[in-house]
Amino acid sequence: MDATIPDPHRETPEAPRPAGQQLGRVEAHGIDVIPDSERHGRARELFAVWAAPNVSYLNLVVGGTLVLIGLTLWQALAVIVVGNLFWALVGLIAVSGPASGTPSEIVMRAMYGVRGNRANILLTGWFVSVCYLALSWAAGSLAAFDLLDRAGVPVGTPVKVVVIVAVAAATLAISVYGHATIVKLYLPFTLALTAVFLVLSGYVLADADWNHRPAQAMHGGGLVAALAGGLVLIASAPLSYTNSSDFSRYLPRDTRPGAVAGWTALGAFVPSVLFTAVGAIAGTALDMSDPQSALEKILPGWFVPAFLLAIVLSAVCNNAMTAYSSGLALQAVGIRIRRSRSVALDGTLGVALTLYALLVSNFLDTVSSVLELMVALMGPSTAVYATDVLLRRNRYDGVELSDERRGGPFWYRGGVNPAGAVALLAASGCAFLCVSTPSFTGPVARALDGTDLSLPVGMVLAAALYSGLTFRQNRGRNRDRNQKAAHSLSGV
Repeated sequence: MDATIPDPHRETPEAPRPAGQQLGRVEAHGIDVIPDSERHGRARELFAVWAAPNVSYLNLVVGGTLVLIGLTLWQALAVIVVGNLFWALVGLIAVSGPASGTPSEIVMRAMYGVRGNRANILLTGWFVSVCYLALSWAAGSLAAFDLLDRAGVPVGTPVKVVVIVAVAAATLAISVYGHATIVKLYLPFTLALTAVFLVLSGYVLADADWNHRPAQAMHGGGLVAALAGGLVLIASAPLSYTNSSDFSRYLPRDTRPGAVAGWTALGAFVPSVLFTAVGAIAGTALDMSDPQSALEKILPGWFVPAFLLAIVLSAVCNNAMTAYSSGLALQAVGIRIRRSRSVALDGTLGVALTLYALLVSNFLDTVSSVLELMVALMGPSTAVYATDVLLRRNRYDGVELSDERRGGPFWYRGGVNPAGAVALLAASGCAFLCVSTPSFTGPVARALDGTDLSLPVGMVLAAALYSGLTFRQNRGRNRDRNQKAAHSLSGV
């Protein structure tokens, strides 16, 4: 036996990184296929990539919200663990990156067709990304305003504009430099953020009320509705990341799928559970309707600046990944523009929305409501993607996926894959009937006393419809292929 035959279960030794994939160099690739000669890295690098944006102040806010809606601490903790299990689907989706060498925005052509995917990406990719940019930048900017005020700087409108633009510029710089910069910077970012939030956690635990009970204990339908709503709130974070292939596509083609899925899911799951739980624990003793002010009251003065800086850094980490993927989304929609310029374009729009939200109108309430409703669309979208990975056994050809010609491998019917389009639209429509949010309640949710079943209904129905319709399409193709072969033989 030849001793030089590689073990398929071992990761390939890391190759030298091309100039365009080094820290400080602007990434050269956009939605094109990454050639094998430029594949590099190890799956374990994905842990820090996904941990940094999830060691987040927003997780503290969400955890506090679970207690505010009336859940006990232990009910909130159970919801936090269950809701974050959806990161496993983000890990599953990530395995399509090394297999295809393309970002998720291109892999999804297999599910929706070349034209159908443009509509899908425009809504579930680009639009959602821009909304999240505004939300996260707003949170980071408010912390920066507080930090300057503590330093004695008058925080008027001109200063606020400068701060918002500065936070956005730091974010977009990372996004423009791209994949290599994100991979290199996110490990130290993760360590720094974790250190600050662990210290914060110590003060929260010391102040916690472990015997906390809601003012009015919930039972029956009210409790079920609160648990379902909390689950949707927690799951909305992982369900917004159908872009995990964007950050795994540079890995060598033979990288173990289990390692890619595991490091991706674990990197997001661990900090999300830990720091959302800290937020819930804080809610037992503090008024988390204004979490930044509430947390500052239990912190020593010397530590507050570090806490505020961590909020700003977490916003930068979260939005750098979001802006990176939104730039790829614009390219996938069909706009002929370099990735660096598409990132800058989306960043400019995000800055405009943030300025409007913080200086002119409480626009963020509207954005938050839209994103709550978007779970009814993002859940089915994630389910379709994960189902496709399983049905194809992760066999994706990046060159074929990049073929946009009429009649190409993923043109389907008029550029639309009926299986994906029907599954997404039908499942999302049914999910919207089950939605229960402050801005909209569907008829099914009203009939169930406000219980939001949009998550299970949308995801299960999407997976079932896509599987059934894909099987039917494949059976029809095989039948046509056999009939053509039979006619050819009879002609001979």
